[in-house]
Amino acid sequence: MVRRLAPVNNPDLLVGCGTGDDAAVWRLDDHRALVVTADFITPVVDDARMWGRVAAANSVSDVYAMGGRPLLALNLVGWNSAELSTDLLADVLLGAQDIADAGGFVIAGGHTVDDPEPKFGLAVVGEADPSRLLTNAGFRVGDVLVLTKPLGVGVVTTAIKRGDAPVEVVEAALASMTQLNAEAAIIALESGASGGTDVTGFGLLGHLGRAAVESGVDAIIEVAEVPLLPGARVLAESGAVPGGSRRNLAWVEGGTRKSLNRGLDRGGFDELDVLLMADAQTSGGLVFGVSPERVDDALAALASTGHTAAAVGYVVAGRNVDDSGGAKRLQLV
Repeated sequence: MVRRLAPVNNPDLLVGCGTGDDAAVWRLDDHRALVVTADFITPVVDDARMWGRVAAANSVSDVYAMGGRPLLALNLVGWNSAELSTDLLADVLLGAQDIADAGGFVIAGGHTVDDPEPKFGLAVVGEADPSRLLTNAGFRVGDVLVLTKPLGVGVVTTAIKRGDAPVEVVEAALASMTQLNAEAAIIALESGASGGTDVTGFGLLGHLGRAAVESGVDAIIEVAEVPLLPGARVLAESGAVPGGSRRNLAWVEGGTRKSLNRGLDRGGFDELDVLLMADAQTSGGLVFGVSPERVDDALAALASTGHTAAAVGYVVAGRNVDDSGGAKRLQLV
């Protein structure tokens, strides 16, 4: 659909929609650029204020994923005013304000429409140094892939909807979803990263697969090194796998009409392992590439700021095609 639109060829648009990156970037001058994004989600928990926190953290993540910092945001609200009270909406907005206070940005109004299914998120404006951006086209051969949060949010939120998610598992997922990616973005830049993206609705395989295409590389994921939220595997084994994760996997493997035919080598792993790598995240972490000699320092810095981070793979030269002629961009080992 986006490809039918007229391309924007303005030289100040440093990142547009062509690469499917996390946010748009507009250069103001040689030292400052605006980072602009919008996102909203349906409820993932019953607690209205917590939903507001999760949705706001999810929305602002796209600014951090570009190596920027948020400045200003507007609330985006779809609300069923016939069935839901304005007090509940106030709690949602207060949750977003909690995240704005933690992230040091301002929420200055917004827009509300009547909607049968409630939705909430933010439109966000941030800033970045145009010479120090993280983009999904910036991954380099030889980079080690660092993931800053565990996977499994999609599994846990599916279990929440089924009513069988243990309390301690839910608490761990909520803590992960409301942890801002601000410090992770700073650490990525200080570690010399140029390639990065956040891991949200398209899962690790989807976001990293698109980044591999845009960077002209292949990515190797070491499955045993990928951290999972406590209890996520058990819940997935019980069937709590969101439909979005299955769609992500089909998209990465070139099995849908909208795929970029990038391809995946499953490496002999079973369906559950592969689906967990494709798990649809809400407010997930960042994945970025750093040189091997700087990865230990990056991981230590992430650990010191409360992140459950790990080196989960590496980047190799693009092989373009396998023996059967299909494009291969990701390999699980």
